[in-house]
Amino acid sequence: MSDLTEHYMQEALIEARKAYSLDEAPVGAVIVKNGIIIARAHNMKETLKDATAHAEIIAIRQAEEAVGAWRLTDCRLYVTLEPCPMCAGAIINSRISELHFGAYDPKAGCCGSVINLTEKGMFNHKNIIVTGGILQESCSNILSKYFKQKRSKSV
Repeated sequence: MSDLTEHYMQEALIEARKAYSLDEAPVGAVIVKNGIIIARAHNMKETLKDATAHAEIIAIRQAEEAVGAWRLTDCRLYVTLEPCPMCAGAIINSRISELHFGAYDPKAGCCGSVINLTEKGMFNHKNIIVTGGILQESCSNILSKYFKQKRSKSV
C-alpha cells in the first residue's frame, strides 16, 4: 500500500470523525482526481433525514459538480467502509476508476463481502479496481466504538 493511499484514507477518516460527532454512522469518503481531493463527505442520513445521504453518494455528487460531468473517469474513491448496494451502484454508474475502502462489511458490503457488484464483467461498464482493508483497524475501530455506544444508550 502506498503512502498516498494511506494519506487519502486518513482524509476519509477525518470525514468519518465528523459524522461521529454528529451522531451519524461514522463513514467518510474522499474522491481524488489527478492527486487532488475534489470531494469529501461523511454520512448525513440522520441530519438530512435522507436514506440516500451516504458518504459515497454525497461525495460523488460533489465530484460531479467539481468536474462538470457525471462521468468520474480517472477518479479514485477512498471510503472507510465497504460500500452497500446503493453506493456500489453509484460508483459503477459514475464510472469511478478505483475504489479503496477500509473496513469490510460482512452484513451489507457489496464489493466482495456479501456480493461483489464491482466484479469484472458483472455490468457493461469498465472494470473498477477495488482494494479493501486500507487502514482497516482504524476504520473498524471508529465504527465499533460508535455502535457499541448506540447499543449502550438503547439498553
